[in-house]
Amino acid sequence: MAISAGLLSNTPWYHVTHEPMTNPQSPPEQSTDVPQAVSPLTRLGEARWVLLTALLAAAAAVILYDVPFWPVVGFLAAMVAVAGLIPRRAASRRLKLNAQREIRRMWPGTGMKVTVDALPTPCFVADGRGITRYVNTQAQKTYEGVKPGDPLSFSLRTPSLLEAFDRVRATGEAERISWTEKVPTESWYEAHIAPIYMPGQAGVEQGPGLPDFILVVIRDLTENRRLERMRTDFVANASHELRTPLASLTGFIETLQGPARDDPDARERFLSIMLDQAGRMRRLIDDILSLSRIELKAHVRPASIVDFAEIVRHSSDALSPLAADMGVEIRLRLPDTPVRIKGDRDELIQVTENLIENALKYGHSGQFVDVSLTELADAPEAPAWQLAIRDFGEGIPPEHLPRLTERFYRVEVDSSRAAKGTGLGLAIVKHILARHRGRLEVESEPGNGATFKVSLPSLENADGLPEKVSA
Repeated sequence: MAISAGLLSNTPWYHVTHEPMTNPQSPPEQSTDVPQAVSPLTRLGEARWVLLTALLAAAAAVILYDVPFWPVVGFLAAMVAVAGLIPRRAASRRLKLNAQREIRRMWPGTGMKVTVDALPTPCFVADGRGITRYVNTQAQKTYEGVKPGDPLSFSLRTPSLLEAFDRVRATGEAERISWTEKVPTESWYEAHIAPIYMPGQAGVEQGPGLPDFILVVIRDLTENRRLERMRTDFVANASHELRTPLASLTGFIETLQGPARDDPDARERFLSIMLDQAGRMRRLIDDILSLSRIELKAHVRPASIVDFAEIVRHSSDALSPLAADMGVEIRLRLPDTPVRIKGDRDELIQVTENLIENALKYGHSGQFVDVSLTELADAPEAPAWQLAIRDFGEGIPPEHLPRLTERFYRVEVDSSRAAKGTGLGLAIVKHILARHRGRLEVESEPGNGATFKVSLPSLENADGLPEKVSA
């Protein structure tokens, strides 16, 4: 692996050139250096300076001090035999320990791997150059395709995270950062980055040098942030929308306690209105809570496989009493075979019931509501199924179409409240479809009714459709 940045370059460490590695995941605990057999001549060559010194000392002893010649020759022969035949165990052991220490500084040991695997959050162990050396099980599930031997920037592409990693390796001080991602849904993350120095490194006593390893621990804060937002939105929306029915209830109660105390007709009329206002408050609270729950898990893709045709048929049957009361006929056109998609059954029932109920309430003057489910044949690269719900009522003016999915937006406030609408139905539909990677399209002309089209990816289309609301 050739790295285009290092201690001699100002280029960020994460700009790398990746080359194939022969065995990037070789565990250090299995790599044992077996010393090769060394010949006597090699050992004599390694000890040549010691033997030469002994030879000069022996020659000086014979010449200058009249030491007997043959004992000196015997002594030299013994030294040559020892140097050539007996291995130097201390030197080989030292070389082996140094080699193992260098390997441990390149690949994490078993103890570090077991500790990282025990953590419930995604963890990356990289060396000081930014090369991934180990990832725990949770990181492999969260970040697909990550593997040891690749640069860390291949898996974690957040610029602020890479900059923090660069600072940690330069300063040797741990850092904690947080960031937000907007695609595919808004998500919040926090990362703790800490250097790791292996025992026995000479630079540690002299000051922080390049760390042996750097541990990156990532926490997903999305659920906590969404819960906080849910609480805030609930208070804001509830206080805004519940103010009118609460004021009505208070006024009627004061009237019943005062001027209308002994008026049976007024009491019956006011109690009926109060019951309607209480029902409106209950529907508002139910819809706000439902919307908040959907937003809380908006970043989690559904994993269950459901039959979309059966869901549409179930919703139509559930709303048939309401259609009979309004004098509207629901005409179904569904495939005979199951329509298999990935989705949450309860949420998809909520989508279809909301759209069919809206068509019944606001398009009942047309006497018919057509519900069809067809496969999108014009998009072979993204297989999908489209649910179309059309009414034959008065239609929706074009200036209102872009704002239909806004919270509490109503085309006509009086008619919406008369139909017991809360203004949250299409907002709920939009958020459910966003979680399912679906798409909502609205087509309408005044006097010709309106058509709501819901497109959901089929089981073969794993990536899903782009989110879109159009006229």
